Amino acid sequence: MSTVSELRITLDGSERVVPAGTTAGEALQADGRKVIAARVGGELRDLAYEVRDGDEIEPVEIGSGDGRAIMRHSAAHVMAQAVQELFPGTKLGIGPPVENGFYYDFDVAEPFTPDDLKRIEKRMREIVKQGQRFSRRPVSDEAAREELAGEPYKLELIGLKGAAGSDDGANVEVGAGELTIYDNLDAKSGDLRWKDLCRGPHVPTTRVIPAFKLMRTGGAYWRGSEKNPQLQRIYGTAWESREKQDEYLKFLEEAEKRDHRKLGAELDLFSFPNQIGSGLAVFHPKGGVVRRVMEDYSRRRHEEEGYEFVNTPHITKGDLFETSGHLGWYKDDMFPPMEVDGGDYYLKPMNCPMHNLIFDARGRSYRELPLRMFEFGSVYRFEKSGVVHGLTRVRGMTQDDAHIYCTKEQMGDEIKSLLSFVLGLLRDYGLNEFYLELSTRDDSEKFIGEAADWEEATAALKQAADESGLDLVDDPGGAAFYGPKISVQAKDAIGRTWQLSTIQVDFNQPKRFALEYQAADGTRQQPVMIHRALFGSIERFFGVLLEHYAGAMPPWLSPVQAVGIPIGDAHVPHLDKIAAKLREQGIRVEVDASSDRMQKKIRNAQKQKIPFMLLAGDDDVAKDAVSFRYRNGDQKNGVPIDEAVAEIVKAVEARVQI
Repeated sequence: MSTVSELRITLDGSERVVPAGTTAGEALQADGRKVIAARVGGELRDLAYEVRDGDEIEPVEIGSGDGRAIMRHSAAHVMAQAVQELFPGTKLGIGPPVENGFYYDFDVAEPFTPDDLKRIEKRMREIVKQGQRFSRRPVSDEAAREELAGEPYKLELIGLKGAAGSDDGANVEVGAGELTIYDNLDAKSGDLRWKDLCRGPHVPTTRVIPAFKLMRTGGAYWRGSEKNPQLQRIYGTAWESREKQDEYLKFLEEAEKRDHRKLGAELDLFSFPNQIGSGLAVFHPKGGVVRRVMEDYSRRRHEEEGYEFVNTPHITKGDLFETSGHLGWYKDDMFPPMEVDGGDYYLKPMNCPMHNLIFDARGRSYRELPLRMFEFGSVYRFEKSGVVHGLTRVRGMTQDDAHIYCTKEQMGDEIKSLLSFVLGLLRDYGLNEFYLELSTRDDSEKFIGEAADWEEATAALKQAADESGLDLVDDPGGAAFYGPKISVQAKDAIGRTWQLSTIQVDFNQPKRFALEYQAADGTRQQPVMIHRALFGSIERFFGVLLEHYAGAMPPWLSPVQAVGIPIGDAHVPHLDKIAAKLREQGIRVEVDASSDRMQKKIRNAQKQKIPFMLLAGDDDVAKDAVSFRYRNGDQKNGVPIDEAVAEIVKAVEARVQI
């Protein structure tokens, strides 16, 4: 029997001949530090993978997206090894890489303490320094069960092989193919130091984890279900260099300063009283001002764009959501029903079914289309307690919700007009960097309607997205159950991406509600329905803007736009006169006539991030002027009152930041 001694592979687009037994690392001449893995035929592999005839091989560098994920997954293994060494008897859950880091879940007797994290991190550094080798080993299901008999969660994953979902991290351990275990081997003796069920790949040795840090702990239900045991999760971060890690930690410091929950308390904008419940916000007077200004400006712009305002109730009979499909496809995200008059009523999670009823309340003609309905509608969603987060993930919210009913011929132009309107309004609020995400249907059973309708709707959205000139990212399987959507992804001041506006094309809701209009030829036709939420929700958008501006809202959105600060009590009447002129121009102004010293009044105004401070002393009174002190500390003295008023009014009307 002859054996193949040479193999033909493709490397960087060129065909190469290599000896049989050549590894991917050898073929790539990888040093194992910069190039840490290989992509073979599109699949990620360890450098120790032996190439096969016909393989197409590409390098995976540690600083790439795939490289970072591999290195972070390896760091998760090191952490798990350290935990089991320091806390004997600990059972292993799942340890996947995530954005900017990794985590591992543990079944441990007591929750981890900050001191425990220090001990674990110290032991991890020792393991990294040892340079233990990651070695892949295929095993049968039976052998895996025997080896991991003391790990109940791993045994459960083995039983799920081929059916593990990707949303709980299980896919990093088992898939549809063979099972593999990764051994951590001593660099010198080759002795086994630790092992874990894992699909891989991994970095060659533990030394190829240049920088890492354990961040925090928390509780997490096994595989994300509240019906399962609660485990202890340790989060960490890992990077390809100490410099990159330092950059990230500085970013986290800045993000912490901008945390809207912290700013909301400091600026007295909103709160979440325990007596009301998780995810349900109350807005204080100053927060109410910001919210009102946001809503008023949005209403004005919608009026200019030809929208008609509607209002709908907060609850409805369950039959409505049977018709819309929400009870069949969205029930887990809805609050439980309440029994009224012998029937089930639900808090509404969406406004669209009620808008359909408004459309259907009387006969409609093609002459009325496009019909654009708009509502600031309160909706309620049963978010799990673990994902509720300040204003950005709540259970009660107000959507700036619009539904547009149009003909198929109008659909393309309407989507383009909508996208332009959405982007223009977001820019008015100070967001300027965007890309688009196109969420489409996949082969799963979570979608309703005909494939042909989906294709037509998707094509219309894609054309509008392409013509916008913005980058477009595909999101297969991310559509709503009734139709595809475009999501506007906006970057904030520190580069974070937030999903804001959505535009969804829906052929299915009009069918389910039997909506019709009379066409020009007298026939009855079904309209196309376009769902559009511009802010997403007032609450979420409020939180995003608060973090974008670090609490220092532009003057037009500031709850207090100017404050008068007298040097002495004798100067209060002068500032009262200026304040009256400002109020005549619609400016929100206060005069600080408290007994505090002037410097403390200035500090108080700075803490409240008030855009304009108007200082007055004897010279200002004598000259009928005022001294400006801006939020950044700059000062301008002796400004005539009319000029001062004009400057503030201009800044507010132009919606500029100062």
